[in-house]
Amino acid sequence: MRRRMLRAKLHGIRVTGADLNYEGSIALDPQHCSLLDLLPFEFVDIWNKTTGARISTYVILGTPGSRCCVLNGAAARTCQMGDELIIAASVDLEEKEIPLLRPKVLIFDADNHVTETLVDQVVRDGNGVATTIRESSMRRVAHGE
Repeated sequence: MRRRMLRAKLHGIRVTGADLNYEGSIALDPQHCSLLDLLPFEFVDIWNKTTGARISTYVILGTPGSRCCVLNGAAARTCQMGDELIIAASVDLEEKEIPLLRPKVLIFDADNHVTETLVDQVVRDGNGVATTIRESSMRRVAHGE
C-alpha cells in the first residue's frame, strides 16, 4: 500500500506579494526552499490560515534572502499581503519506506524569519501502533545565511 505523507512544511509564513498577471506559481526565498529541499516546480498545497482558502500550485524561486512569499496568477486571488499561510509538500511512499521519512517543518515569525525547525519521524511500537518522535531546534535564519 502507498500512502501520501507530509515531506516538508512552511508554517506561518506571511504573504509578501501577489501578481495576478504572472503565469502562475508561488515564489519563495531559495534559502527557505534549501532548508526543506523544496525544488523549483515542485507542487505544494497552500492553506491560508487567515481566509481558509486552499489551493495547489508549484514553487518558483524568488530573490535569495528576501524572505518572499509571492502568490502569482490565479493563486493571487486567494490572498492579501500579510495573510498567514501553511505550505506543504508531500511524497507518496510504500509502507516500508515510512520509517525513513523525516518530515521537516519551518516555523516563521511575522517577518518571515525561521524561528524553529521541527523534524518528525513516524515509529511503530511492538503492537504496530504508530506514534511520532519530534526533534526541535530554536534558531533564526540570518539574512544572507
